[in-house]
Amino acid sequence: MTEIEYVRGDATVPSGEGAKVIAHVCNDIGGWGRGFVLALSRRWPEPEAAYRAWHRDRAHNDFGLGAVQLVRVEPRVWVANMVGQRGIRRGGKGVPVRYEAVDTALARLADEVLRLGASVHMPRIGCGLAGGKWSCTEPLVAGRLAARGIAVTVYDHGEDGA
Repeated sequence: MTEIEYVRGDATVPSGEGAKVIAHVCNDIGGWGRGFVLALSRRWPEPEAAYRAWHRDRAHNDFGLGAVQLVRVEPRVWVANMVGQRGIRRGGKGVPVRYEAVDTALARLADEVLRLGASVHMPRIGCGLAGGKWSCTEPLVAGRLAARGIAVTVYDHGEDGA
């Protein structure tokens, strides 16, 4: 099994050589405007535009919990919009992250990453605005990506973890 590497830095500026996929968790209601997605949108307009179009046309595509959308932003860099969050509000129903959906999305992502021959770069997915715990998410990342020999780098950046 490949080890997950932890670094201080910005996941929107992935380190290393070769093809790279920047993975993050999105909600299932089409909201894009807080958290890590703001850093993505500052660098590239394509992930947000693709996510919004994917959500808008959801009656005719696979948009939903557990789905993954790969968006090419540079010749050898893609952003993986992974739907792993139900709504955006925390309340009586618990936190928005849905670990089962994150697990499904990571499994789908692994197949695409292996096809591309890429490494995966991410913040601590599902742990910012989605309200999850890394102690619950890390085993999913390890099991779905690292266990398949995929190099994973997790970036810690700033107070919000984005």
